[in-house]
Amino acid sequence: MSAPMQRVALIGFGSVGRAFARLLLRKHEEIRQRYALDIRVTGILTARRGAAWDPEGLDLAAALTIAESGGDLSALSPSPAPAEAIAFIERCPADVVVEITVLNPHTGQPATDHVRAALRSGRHVVTANKGPLAFAYRELRELARSRGRAFLFESTVMDGAPLFSLVREGLPATRIRGFRAILNSTTNFILTRMEEGIPFEEAVREAQTIGIAEADPSNDIDGWDAAVKTCVLANVWMEADLRPDRVERTGIRGIRPEDVADARREGRRIKLVCTAERTDDGEVRARVAPEAVSMEDLLAHVRGTSSAISLRTDTLKQLTLIEHEPEPAQTAFGLLADLLHVARGHWE
Repeated sequence: MSAPMQRVALIGFGSVGRAFARLLLRKHEEIRQRYALDIRVTGILTARRGAAWDPEGLDLAAALTIAESGGDLSALSPSPAPAEAIAFIERCPADVVVEITVLNPHTGQPATDHVRAALRSGRHVVTANKGPLAFAYRELRELARSRGRAFLFESTVMDGAPLFSLVREGLPATRIRGFRAILNSTTNFILTRMEEGIPFEEAVREAQTIGIAEADPSNDIDGWDAAVKTCVLANVWMEADLRPDRVERTGIRGIRPEDVADARREGRRIKLVCTAERTDDGEVRARVAPEAVSMEDLLAHVRGTSSAISLRTDTLKQLTLIEHEPEPAQTAFGLLADLLHVARGHWE
């Protein structure tokens, strides 16, 4: 007996999208056997490599070869696919739309419009893009509920670490009162290297060389990426309605080698710490800023590209999760986990 098919459209096919394709190829038979599910990518839309769709499923191995050699994916499409994103989303033969385009931390676009269009057209949505949650979470959550569709986003914060599914399924009847976290791998790597005696500019170049920092690293260094992630967590977990420009934000651009050295002499380490707390009047206040963290604090021991978060709750008091040295494959795993949650109905 053939397994039920889950048809998936990918909006974006960069490093995460390609890592997801490789993971799906590796896990395809295991998923069929364990979950009686046949996941097929029936559409791929890219900004520079064309678009392709096939209701029977695209050849993922061929798509990877084409994308990584700089070719055009339209060669895989049995019929012409729209190059314009909204038209592609509305017409693609897919049950789930996976939004994995590049984040714009100042507007959340075009990802927010992509998610909105997918939900309005009756598709489930899985996203690794933080923008829709930082700028329009409440609206999109209600839209998904009104359409009876899933809106899942495990890969938006700390890659594929199961933050949201942990709270959704593992912490029933629990209120999150606040959190402290290290959420940006690039700045944590730079600060770690500065502590090891590497100048700031050289540490930035190293981060670019290993692929965790963009050619223009401002979104990381100036705290925008961390602020967007802080908004996502506060909006989802604490019923906040924050936007990144409402997060008190200080990046690491002003950290000097002597600041790092002074902190070490005092038995501390400088970290870019993200916090959110609910005040006595019910407001959620969020902050991203460098802190000289005591060595008794778990965050002081999060090194390199690793991330960590400590939740304060009304049931388990404090719960800490650490993700060690993530790679794009871990973000891809978060997408796969969300797709399995959609298929199994584990999304309310």
